[in-house]
Amino acid sequence: MPLKLSLKPGEKFVLNGAVLTNGDKKASLIVQNKACLLREKDIMQPEEANTPVRRVYLPIMMMYLDPEACAQYYDDFALRLTELMGALRNREALATCVEISRNVSHGAYYKALMLCRKLFDFERERLNYDPEGLSTNAADH
Repeated sequence: MPLKLSLKPGEKFVLNGAVLTNGDKKASLIVQNKACLLREKDIMQPEEANTPVRRVYLPIMMMYLDPEACAQYYDDFALRLTELMGALRNREALATCVEISRNVSHGAYYKALMLCRKLFDFERERLNYDPEGLSTNAADH
């Protein structure tokens, strides 16, 4: 099934390892076959992996973008997910972690990434983690 991608002016995305940038006008792109594609908003730089969930997200993203080095990233993913699950007590968040692991084990990295993104809000709200490194605890303000 084709994927229609609507791009904002100047929006970047990765397509099969190549970083592409849309021109100065809104554009649509249709991908006709299976491809590794991530929008700019879903791409994380290593220095942005500064919370437990983000440290799980980064190696999944790298497995998706760099399948040849998958084994190297998998070890980091397994360690980070184990650490995260050891700290969680919320059943829904734990179930999401199990589903992330299941998707990774089946090579469904994009699905795992989207599930991981759902935990970003949980982390920010429940665990008082802010991706910018600032506390979200009202007592700290």
